[in-house]
Amino acid sequence: MKMKDQARVRLLLPVLTLVCCLFAVPTRAQSVPVTLRVADVPLEQVLNAIEKQTTYLFVYDKSVDVTRKISLDVEAMPLKGVLENLFRSTDIAYAVEKTSIVLSRRAVGEPAKAVTVSGVVVDAAGQGMVGVAVVVKGTAIGASTDVNGAFSLQIPPPAAEAVLAVNYLGYEPVDVAVGSRTDFRITLRESAVDVDAVVVTALGIKRSEKALSYNVQKMDGEDVVAVKDVNFVNSLSGKIAGVNINASSSGVGGASKVIMRGTKGIDQSSNALYVIDGIPMYNLSGEGGTGYDSYGTSEPIADINPEDIESISILTGAAAAALYGSHASNGAIVVTTKTGQAGRTTVTVTSNTELLAPFVLPRFQTRYGTGNLSSEMPAPQLSWGHRLNESNYMGYSPRDDYFQRGVVGTETVSLSTGTERNQTYVSAGAVNSRGIVPNNDYERYNFTFRNTTSFLDDRMTLDLGGSFIKQKDRNMVNQGTYMNPLVGAYLFPRGDDWDDIRMFERFDPQRNIYTQYWPLMEKFDYPVDNPYWVNHRILRENNRDRYMMNMGLTYQIFDWMSVAGRIRIDNSNNDFTEKLYATTNLVNSENSEDAQNGLYGITITKDKQTYGDAMLNINKIWDDWSLQANVGGSFSDMRQTSNQNRGPIRADGLPNVFNIFQLDDTETKRIQSGWHEQTQSVFASVEVGFKGAYYLTLTGRNDWPSQLAGPQSVKSSFFYPSVGAAVVLSEIIPSMPKNLSYLKLRGSFASVGLPFARFLANPTYQWDNANKQWQQETFYPMYNLKPERTNSWEVGLTMRFLRHFSLDVSYYDTKTFNQTFNPEISVSSGYSKLYVQTGSVRNQGVELKLDYKNTWGKFSWRSGYTLSSNRNRILELVDGYVHPETGAVITKDRLDIGGLGDARFILKPGGSLGDLYSIIDLKRDADGYIYVDADGKVATNSKAGDIKLGSVFPKANMAWRNDFAWGNLNFGFMVSARLGGIVYSATQAQLDRYGVSEASAAARDAGGVSVEGNLIPAYNWYSVVGGNTGVPQYYSYSATNVRLSEASIGYTIPRKWLKVCDITVSLVGRNLWMIYNKAPFDPESVATTGNYYQGIDYYMMPNTRNIGFNVRLKF
Repeated sequence: MKMKDQARVRLLLPVLTLVCCLFAVPTRAQSVPVTLRVADVPLEQVLNAIEKQTTYLFVYDKSVDVTRKISLDVEAMPLKGVLENLFRSTDIAYAVEKTSIVLSRRAVGEPAKAVTVSGVVVDAAGQGMVGVAVVVKGTAIGASTDVNGAFSLQIPPPAAEAVLAVNYLGYEPVDVAVGSRTDFRITLRESAVDVDAVVVTALGIKRSEKALSYNVQKMDGEDVVAVKDVNFVNSLSGKIAGVNINASSSGVGGASKVIMRGTKGIDQSSNALYVIDGIPMYNLSGEGGTGYDSYGTSEPIADINPEDIESISILTGAAAAALYGSHASNGAIVVTTKTGQAGRTTVTVTSNTELLAPFVLPRFQTRYGTGNLSSEMPAPQLSWGHRLNESNYMGYSPRDDYFQRGVVGTETVSLSTGTERNQTYVSAGAVNSRGIVPNNDYERYNFTFRNTTSFLDDRMTLDLGGSFIKQKDRNMVNQGTYMNPLVGAYLFPRGDDWDDIRMFERFDPQRNIYTQYWPLMEKFDYPVDNPYWVNHRILRENNRDRYMMNMGLTYQIFDWMSVAGRIRIDNSNNDFTEKLYATTNLVNSENSEDAQNGLYGITITKDKQTYGDAMLNINKIWDDWSLQANVGGSFSDMRQTSNQNRGPIRADGLPNVFNIFQLDDTETKRIQSGWHEQTQSVFASVEVGFKGAYYLTLTGRNDWPSQLAGPQSVKSSFFYPSVGAAVVLSEIIPSMPKNLSYLKLRGSFASVGLPFARFLANPTYQWDNANKQWQQETFYPMYNLKPERTNSWEVGLTMRFLRHFSLDVSYYDTKTFNQTFNPEISVSSGYSKLYVQTGSVRNQGVELKLDYKNTWGKFSWRSGYTLSSNRNRILELVDGYVHPETGAVITKDRLDIGGLGDARFILKPGGSLGDLYSIIDLKRDADGYIYVDADGKVATNSKAGDIKLGSVFPKANMAWRNDFAWGNLNFGFMVSARLGGIVYSATQAQLDRYGVSEASAAARDAGGVSVEGNLIPAYNWYSVVGGNTGVPQYYSYSATNVRLSEASIGYTIPRKWLKVCDITVSLVGRNLWMIYNKAPFDPESVATTGNYYQGIDYYMMPNTRNIGFNVRLKF
């Protein structure tokens, strides 16, 4: 009986649900959107059209004149609004009764009523515009738009005859007839170029562009995806003044190095802060391998689907990012993601396929074979042999024979829908790529949901969002020699048969496993495996799940005051596995004989980020004054835990069976690490405006970071202020030239911070895995920590002139002091190192952006030029520092901070953080000439001192972008240039040393190398200057380069042709043509996002030339 009752319930539930839905239909139906565009047609025809689009029927008698002529133009408007518009100026009244709409004749003499209208004013990009005047023409009744571009005002009768006059500086004025409408969306077109609009600034606060006292540059989402990259940050390169963006050599999905207004930190990262919808997204990933290490890396921002981006604001200066306090020094990239759009439903489907090929490679030779004619010893690893002929010519070329055609496929589908009170956005995206070397893959799957709901008479807004990202990558290699397939591929002897080693493994019947086939095993001076073995039998894989959830709640207390709160959770779990198969080169396997059965490692990392804030917002306009104020508090909680097991498979284990049970207990590293930090903050921002021309902005933030926690810490918090002012001269000068429509001066000062390392105030002890005990030493504690403070001054000019031009130029001067770093000062036993806070670095520079926009009929042209120039200078390292133990006064004017081999980044007062030195030279005689002995040989001198090669920083960066449109056809391209600076290629040194470079072959063709006017054998020269990682001064190159960085051509098939959807097809390309470059690699590619490895090439994965085909369907 009980089962029967359950069955009845299952049967009744759908019925009850259907009944409830039927009763709910009338309520919901009144919000069903109606679209009508009719002019001068009988009312009866309009009523019939409404009945077809809704579930309602009209009921009326003969007193209602349905033959009268009606005009109506509404799109996706709720039925209730349509009825109000339809009958407002008539003698017809209506009443909704269940599924019927009863029409009757209004009583004679019933007075007309005032009508409240509302709407939003947007620019051409769809962004709301603040401060736009909306006035009822011929009256004193009017209103100004708020920060979202919204307005509301009451129109006296007869409202249908009223006209709204919409005016804003720099935009064409618009008159809009009210008629029967109550809701408006008004788009203003620039009279010359983009003038004032709303921009998203720090903490997601929207502000008027003309009120800003600092430089903020904005990009629309459409510009990001026009020629998009899997990591959207790379799509910004060249389009933003004052920002240097270097793509990672880690390949598809790799991290990018983003530096705004120069490198600031001696020890801490200078990379920009990323902000998503006002909430910081911190980078908890690594920077990438350096030296011999070859580990590539991705970053959290690379997980964002470019198709989900609505707009991007770039805050290049400290004042712009001041509300981020201790994370503000490096500037910020503020991303606003898409929300659902009210009044319409759109489905967008995009598909992009890109083909990748190596962009810039060293020049290789194919005409000299294997061996070494200069030595009697066998040298099967060298290519200094006899000149090849037709019978033994192999013609091996890494570009043609080893590198493969990479492919990146990107697909996204998104849905946007909504009503006036509820908007929803949903998207799903997939990226699947194959790299330019075998078995290098990257996959990413994005799922995003966002819903915005208004209730309590539209006073409260709830914003809910969530994202899930599934990301995998295999063999993400950036540079280095260990486990890098390029080493063997580049150095492969030119007299050998490449096809012979393609079959990289052979079956060993004695061991009953497949083993590596590589005749050159242990012939090189460092570990080199068969390149295909590295690709397929040395596997390094990441498998990451990440989910982000956010909620925001805003309550409009008054029209001019609101309170808002937000919270965001960002958690990820990553499994990193290493599988080195048996017979992998032993140095790659920890140089352990026990690794003959293989090596296995697994590292499980969990990252958790929680951020929350609450703000009181005021936006008040009265008379000639305006006030925008924000007061609030925030907290940020971050933690990371990591557990690693890594070691060789034990001798009695199963070869190539990879799990932790197989590991040799005596050799296995077991490492558990983690950290937890938190920052609590209060902040305030006040902007006062007068007559729309004078603006004063003050901000302040106080941070309580956990790095200061501890019983002996002197300070518990740091305060970061900023002040700025802007004057719109075109508003106060009565006789401005007609060709100068807008002119603004601005200036600002900010004092912000850089986050310093953890545990400085509470030193910790590390685990000594080799000896299975805690280390006895730690670093000397710093109880009186000071903030790594950046004081920044900025002045700027913004002008719009000759109707179609706009210019924005800024000058800045920043000083970053209290730098926290290890100066390598001796310290007593019990301590391993001593940190100081004494360094000081200055950055001065100019950034300029010049835009032009014009339209002639169906043809339009938009052009943009950006220029950035920065000078970086070290003011102080250690000057007059008092040793905390001995009391000795210490001064240091030289600090070797890192590098590769004999190429070192050495910091000196008066120099820059990018100065690269060589600490080796060729031996010279008493007159300074290179010494050549009787056998025609040269030698090196390792005590040559510091020989400055130059700075890896550019003197200037510039780019010129052009976009043309004619009807539905569009075409665009961008040329970018980097001027000045140097780079160093240890790769070229190795190619010369092993005889596989074109330079070494050309020297042999010429009979040798000319040294001080005498020819010496080419091998004698290159075996020395190319030895190890080379004598750096002979492998340094100008980093100046000019390239065609982007180009695209596309065509849009409009919806009206196919009656289904808009279809846009385009052909796009990136890094299409290197117009000028002297280096043997792409100078703009970097192996790591760290401070001290830029400009160094050590078997770095080449940047790629990308050509793709895009299809976009918009339903």
